[in-house]
Amino acid sequence: MDSDAAGAAGATIYVIISLAVGLLVVIGMWLIFSKAGKPGWAAIIPLYNIYVLLQVVGRPGWWLILFFIPFVNLIVGILVFVDLAKSFGKSGGYAVGLIFLSFIFIPMLGFGSAKYVGPAAA
Repeated sequence: MDSDAAGAAGATIYVIISLAVGLLVVIGMWLIFSKAGKPGWAAIIPLYNIYVLLQVVGRPGWWLILFFIPFVNLIVGILVFVDLAKSFGKSGGYAVGLIFLSFIFIPMLGFGSAKYVGPAAA
């Protein structure tokens, strides 16, 4: 019985932390979109948020279709994160952070002092 209670407590803590991190990422994306002159609320609409992100980085809207193709979506996601870093005047190192630790670097970009310099891929 004690191990069941410990497991439930651990699962509850995990869910709370996951929701908090997810909320920080959504707020970070909201702020990124706002800095880029796009509607912040787009960050909470599935698929539309990817479309708006593609506009922010200067990629064509039809790239949204590429996110549905296995393995291609990984490459496209990496390219979008690299373009996102460049669109805010950040280096390749920041792009690596966005790729591997996006749950940290997206809020840093949104809450930080980075200014939108225009779509990098345009």
